Amino acid sequence: MRFDRRLFINFDWTLFLLLFLILFAGLVNLYSAGFAFTQDTSLCFKQCRWIVFGLFCMVLTFSVDYRIIIRHGYFIYGIAIFLLLVVLFYGYMTHGSRRWILFAGFSFQPSELMKLVIILILAKYFDENKLNRSLQLKDLLYPTLLTIIPFFLILQQPDLGTALIVLIIFVSMVLFIGINWKSLSIACMTGMAMLPLSWFILKDYQKERILTLFAPEKDPLGSGYHIIQSMIAIGSGGWWGKGFLKGTQTHLRFLPEQQTDFVFSVFAEEWGFIGILILMILFFSLIAWGLKICLHSKDYLGTLIAFGITMLIAWSVLVNVGMVIGLLPVVGIPLPFMSYGGSSMVVLLIAMGFMLNISMRRFILHS
Repeated sequence: MRFDRRLFINFDWTLFLLLFLILFAGLVNLYSAGFAFTQDTSLCFKQCRWIVFGLFCMVLTFSVDYRIIIRHGYFIYGIAIFLLLVVLFYGYMTHGSRRWILFAGFSFQPSELMKLVIILILAKYFDENKLNRSLQLKDLLYPTLLTIIPFFLILQQPDLGTALIVLIIFVSMVLFIGINWKSLSIACMTGMAMLPLSWFILKDYQKERILTLFAPEKDPLGSGYHIIQSMIAIGSGGWWGKGFLKGTQTHLRFLPEQQTDFVFSVFAEEWGFIGILILMILFFSLIAWGLKICLHSKDYLGTLIAFGITMLIAWSVLVNVGMVIGLLPVVGIPLPFMSYGGSSMVVLLIAMGFMLNISMRRFILHS
């Protein structure tokens, strides 16, 4: 395979710079969160290793034409489904959930991979079937099946947050393509009719988290503890924050899961409203640039992939921030590029590889 020099000339440095700045902010923040959690910097350095590996995977991803990768989309989807089945029967159990596969001393979370795979397989299906018009219900039967299978497998782990992200990505891509009003009305009414039934599918702790959202003070030392401590940490940051390594909620260990789900609370406490504003500008810029790549793609396949990945980042940020400030239930969605976790980091960097792939090839005529 010969590397096209035009790809380097057309390298998307804006996307890479935005990604680098968010990664850097994440590492600085994780250093503080990890120091408070373990009294050392091991989490930060472990995350550095995952970032290096993820960047290597990102380079491999944008080095090969994304159309060639998507040709094997159903094979990739089959592998992802197989891994979810392996987790279901042989996965590693921790904190009441079976989400990880242990191999050679490493743990891997297949549900994180499925977030990207569902984008690729839906983009492949809609592109190959030339579904770039207003969709009807019959057009959605097969892509719905492709989405529902991993949705229920992930829900069985149980991992409500990731399952919902997979479903939201599907809905976002369908709305982006367009769906006629009659079909949309039927789908909405069906969803609303099934919504009460979904309550009985949820685990007891998931129901408790939803109820806690409306009145966390009713159980301040139990189900409401996470949200209350998170809001205290964010509010105590004020305008300018308490300073690096000076967050009291973080370093006195009042804040739970501060290196993963609630890493935003650590950042808000130490850097304040101004720091939050800068971080949100970076995320907004990354999302806006992703939409620009989507709109300027040379083909429909690239448009769909870029849009799906952009929505993955946008919804993940929205849900994570929403849950740590008490506007959404705590469903365990990590903050992209900032929360500790190898599986999430590597998959997101591979996703960025696809974005660079699409952006770099928009100037090259497709053969």
